[in-house]
Amino acid sequence: MEKIVFESVLPEVFSGSDNIHSEIWRQRVCFQRGHLYLVEAESGKGKSTFCSYVTGYRHDYSGRILFDDVDVRSYKTGDWTNCRISHISHLFQELRLFPELTAYENVDIKNRLTGFKTRKEIERWFELLGIADKINVKVGMMSFGQQQRVAMIRALAQPFDFLLADEPISHLDEENSIQMGDIMMAEATRQGAGVIVTSIGRHIGLNYEKVIRL
Repeated sequence: MEKIVFESVLPEVFSGSDNIHSEIWRQRVCFQRGHLYLVEAESGKGKSTFCSYVTGYRHDYSGRILFDDVDVRSYKTGDWTNCRISHISHLFQELRLFPELTAYENVDIKNRLTGFKTRKEIERWFELLGIADKINVKVGMMSFGQQQRVAMIRALAQPFDFLLADEPISHLDEENSIQMGDIMMAEATRQGAGVIVTSIGRHIGLNYEKVIRL
């Protein structure tokens, strides 16, 4: 996948409002593979909705969303499954980890879908993010900041053309935020992928090529 295009997209919940001041809603916006974007939004402006549209979990909008000129309204369940396995990786704001599984098991449950990363590569990420000692600890016993790092590792353990990182550092200190950004961008660059980071405030300090106000 080389590009994601929003054409005159407007969530149904905003359909009755004439007071829409957005660089995405009701606009034409193109996200291209290999580029780095920051989507900034105030609370209630539809950031989570935007993420859900990109990943196909919601379809309650007017307008069109195109993946390589194909309207995603034509996608069937199998198309979305393939997309999420091989083309779009999503670091969820709410993480969606399995608390009863260990940190490594949470990563491996995704990695086994494609066998994309070796155990050594995954363990190296745990080391770089300062949670090597938590690799066999159940996620439910970890802090939210530690869980955020596990979720990032899981998001990177697959092939992707685009990485959607939804508020990835909300519970991290500056040092861990920088490290997470470095690891994320290194893997995205290795895959030639585009990265879309969302934020309602503090965000990873990266060299964003375009900042878009939602």
